Amino acid sequence: MVNGKLFRERNLLVSTINFFALFASLRENLYKIYQMRFFTFCLLPFAFCLSACRPAAAPVSVSNEPISINNVPMPSSKPIGEMIWTGFDGKEQKLKDLQGKVVVLDFWATYCPPCLEEIPHLNELQTKYGAENLQIVGLNVGGEEDQPKIPAFVEKLKINYTLATPEDALMQFVFGNRDEIPQTAVFDRNGNLVQKFVGYDLKIKYDLDKAIEQALSQ
Repeated sequence: MVNGKLFRERNLLVSTINFFALFASLRENLYKIYQMRFFTFCLLPFAFCLSACRPAAAPVSVSNEPISINNVPMPSSKPIGEMIWTGFDGKEQKLKDLQGKVVVLDFWATYCPPCLEEIPHLNELQTKYGAENLQIVGLNVGGEEDQPKIPAFVEKLKINYTLATPEDALMQFVFGNRDEIPQTAVFDRNGNLVQKFVGYDLKIKYDLDKAIEQALSQ
């Protein structure tokens, strides 16, 4: 009887020890799961910020040809008002032809992501202010191989402003010592360059709107 009683007590003790060991193991596993979930919860806002706050696409270089010497822009060959762009219908136009309007010259190409990001906003600006006050001209600088692609982009992006190609003197004047695109130049009603932007992001969008509003108010 004594041996049987001791045996039962020993089994009870072993069972109790096993129970507490299992409980401790379970508690440790639950704590690890809690830590992992807490870490994941903290990581999610950071990951969202990385994706939502990523920088805009960088401007794209369009040429290796020099447009400056020792970082000094090459002198223009003619007055800015005489500089020409040629529409895809073959018609030439000068900046001075548009005096009395605010003019935005946007240098772009179909292979340039930030150029394509800017186009919908340029559509909005042309619609907002009307052709009697604002004339936007999209000047394609992608080269001969890019021009056949333009009609598809016009259809896809519903471009509602004039498209053309610039003469070299106009590119040289606006680009200065930078050759990235998009480059967007704002001219006042008298044909004076008031501001130029390189690239496109939310800040440039805001500053472009402000520059146009100020030019229109003068």
